[in-house]
Amino acid sequence: MLNIKIIVGSTREGRFSEKLVPWIQNAVTEAGMNPEVLDLRDHPLPFYKEAGSAAYVQNGEYPDPLVRAWAEKIKEGDAFIIIAPEYNHGYTAVLKNALDSIYGEWNNKPVTFVAYGSVGGGRAVEQLRQVAVELQMAPIRAAVHIPAPWNMRDEKGDLKEGALDGYAHSLTDALTQLAWWGEVLKTARAK
Repeated sequence: MLNIKIIVGSTREGRFSEKLVPWIQNAVTEAGMNPEVLDLRDHPLPFYKEAGSAAYVQNGEYPDPLVRAWAEKIKEGDAFIIIAPEYNHGYTAVLKNALDSIYGEWNNKPVTFVAYGSVGGGRAVEQLRQVAVELQMAPIRAAVHIPAPWNMRDEKGDLKEGALDGYAHSLTDALTQLAWWGEVLKTARAK
């Protein structure tokens, strides 16, 4: 069974990201994979300040214990789903830091995105795919793009009934590709 890490890419108060987590977890489970949520609020990584690139760290021996703990969680993953809000035509600083803080643990693993924002988070995903390639990941084509998420909440801030129904097909497509790439790359990494 593939271990899928769902990374919540925002730590902002009132974030929409956490509204998506149960929906994604359920879909991953129904697809026959094992989800685990990695909320960046629970991983308060220091901003990257090392003299050299994380690419030169061997065997996960990062100097900071918080970074080592993050690396262990990422190492366990066979594939990733990053929940990526688009802020100011880009992705969040906390997400960039989480990606940059480690290196080898990302290598040769697929990633997809569930993004949201004024253009469905498309600009954030475009940038994240470039970063994923540099981390030697395999960003898959299919992703979920949710425009204007602020219109999906009721007066209490909860998701309106059926708000995500129109995105179920996109999520299914993304998970199908993620599973295929996840199995292929897991087999290749084992050789």
